[in-house]
Amino acid sequence: MNDINVKYSEIKGWDKDSYVLLDIRDESSVGYGIIPGAVHIPEDKIDEKIDEVSSGRKVVIYCTRGVFSAECAGRLREQKQIEAYSLEGGYTGWILENIKIEEEKEENGSRKDDIEKSIRKKFHKQLFSKFAKAINTYELVKEHDKIAVCISGGKDSMLMAKLFQELKRHNKFEFELVFLVMDPGYSEANRKVIENNAKLMDIPITVFDSTIFDAVYEIEKSPCYLCARMRRGYLYNKAKELGCNKIALGHHYDDVIETILMGMLYGGQVQTMMPKLHSQNFEGMELIRPMYLIREDDIKHWRDYNNLHFIQCACRFTDTCTTCRTDGSSVSKRMEIKNLIAELKKTNPFIESNIFKSVENVNLKTIVAYKKDGIKHSFLETYDENEGN
Repeated sequence: MNDINVKYSEIKGWDKDSYVLLDIRDESSVGYGIIPGAVHIPEDKIDEKIDEVSSGRKVVIYCTRGVFSAECAGRLREQKQIEAYSLEGGYTGWILENIKIEEEKEENGSRKDDIEKSIRKKFHKQLFSKFAKAINTYELVKEHDKIAVCISGGKDSMLMAKLFQELKRHNKFEFELVFLVMDPGYSEANRKVIENNAKLMDIPITVFDSTIFDAVYEIEKSPCYLCARMRRGYLYNKAKELGCNKIALGHHYDDVIETILMGMLYGGQVQTMMPKLHSQNFEGMELIRPMYLIREDDIKHWRDYNNLHFIQCACRFTDTCTTCRTDGSSVSKRMEIKNLIAELKKTNPFIESNIFKSVENVNLKTIVAYKKDGIKHSFLETYDENEGN
């Protein structure tokens, strides 16, 4: 089994009809990108579908980093006598290899120029216009602000950085930007993906290290929630140290509506992801979400149009970490909500905008109870005063 791992550069030399490339990551991970030509079959469905998919061909399997895929390939060899291989480095390794190819093709910054041109031209209405609208509607950027644009390495935060650069180019008033990347203990490969993408896209990142992954390693209950909270604290602290008064996060429209439904269905509460928040622990600091009105599908279209590839989650503890949400929820619940919205949209095309508007059109006279500053209030407090109204 020593030859179970194979590099992408090797299989490119194989006859295309001699093998099939299988992506065994979960649905959420695949939503962040897939190797062109790959067939997606979740790991738990491999055994029942492999014969149909392989049809006598070699099978090259990949996960996020080549851990689970090696185990899966070994099992298929032993139990099914299939000539199975694991893609070395998994999807992350393929991204690195792809970036290297892009760097070799790069001439006079043409890739960067094409990426920026796509924002100004092809995706102006879907991306930059909505970015600017959120900033104006919610008053997210003001004169003399110094904003830490927080980059995790995914498609959302990388696009946010480019949109801020475009906004800066218009420069209607003075404000400063710092493109901040926190390394909580990334693997060497994940950090390299972030740095290489930033270089390719001409984003001048400031990277600082932390030990968050070490701190949450032994935590059994809600480690992802704790990790997210700690990340936020580190980002605030570093941003303030650099003289910033705001941090910008890359949450988008779909994150907002999913959070609204998750709160109702799983949290028993009506709340939303706010476009901006004052920090409770860092005086004078504010969190802003300028991607608030941008649809995730439009971000994906921009990514794919420009042949860009980003990491999903760089957690070093799991091969396909998909649970790092700031509200502590697991992605399985978020995927349930995402799928529910997709089903509802089949019969009501306005379902997404209606969910979004539901937290803008709250009728306080029809609310049984609500909380303000941590204190619960009942409609009975003013019920008799409104008699006859």
